[in-house]
Amino acid sequence: MTLGKTPISSTQTAHSVRRVLIGEEDAGQRIDNFLLRECKGVPKSHIYRVLRSGEVRVNSGRISQTYRLQTGDEVRIPPIRVAEKAPAPEQGAVQRHAFKVVFEDEALLVIDKPAGLAVHGGSGLSFGVIELLRSQRPEAKFLELAHRLDRETSGLLIIGKKRSALTAVQDAMRQGNMEKRYLAMANGRWMNPLQHIKTALYKYLTEDGERRVMVREDGKASHSIVRLVQRWERYSLVEVELKTGRTHQIRVHMQSQGFPLLGDDKYGDFALNKTLAREGLPRMFLHAALLRLQHPLTGEMLELRAPLPPELASFVSAVDAVQKRDFG
Repeated sequence: MTLGKTPISSTQTAHSVRRVLIGEEDAGQRIDNFLLRECKGVPKSHIYRVLRSGEVRVNSGRISQTYRLQTGDEVRIPPIRVAEKAPAPEQGAVQRHAFKVVFEDEALLVIDKPAGLAVHGGSGLSFGVIELLRSQRPEAKFLELAHRLDRETSGLLIIGKKRSALTAVQDAMRQGNMEKRYLAMANGRWMNPLQHIKTALYKYLTEDGERRVMVREDGKASHSIVRLVQRWERYSLVEVELKTGRTHQIRVHMQSQGFPLLGDDKYGDFALNKTLAREGLPRMFLHAALLRLQHPLTGEMLELRAPLPPELASFVSAVDAVQKRDFG
């Protein structure tokens, strides 16, 4: 089958009609989002076109794009061109990345993500955290990212193990009912014990197609709360609480105040970053340290913490040592 005039490439396949029985893990999901996940590589416009045309049926009946699936529903998916699945990570990579589990039950998995690993494959990356987890846990029926962390950011990352838990966590994030705090070290002496940053952030692409963010009035409303943790002669350790979750929010908000994060390769001081790498800071100093949220199924209040990883804790100790040596 073709979409419009576009032929099927060697990396894509066409399906005959499929009938999918909805289990508990997919219950509660909108039909349009379900199809976008089931038919990876198909443009959104085509998904909505087949929904409007009635080619997609649930229990033999037509449905709207906002219909929420229920356990036991039978979904008829017409022949649609889909991208072939990316190869699973090699066994060596799967064994190399043994994630530290901070919390786990039947609904949620929270890990302490290491820096340098993307949360998912794509953009030239063959695999990320979610692909590794699925390879490590082949028996798991459902594993989906509840949110994202930048590749160079370490710390707490939530994965849903049930569709109902995933949507509840994402709803809590959108409604501001989850507390997220990060530890960051910035260049300069941050003086305010507590400061609110409320500058709008605008997302754009560079000429090379890379994603970037800048402060701009016509951007999306953004709010960070910065608390001073420790200050030295040259650097400052701060805790940043996110009240909104915009792309690169902490990095751009801190840069906008004249305090770029140490090691930031997009918004930082590039000459300083080279010096820092020689002095023992091989990465951006940004770590997702604390999450407070209501458990999506039990209602219990969870407080989850991830300590600074060794490379960041060692750098803090080194800065302390220099401060004592040079300034007493």
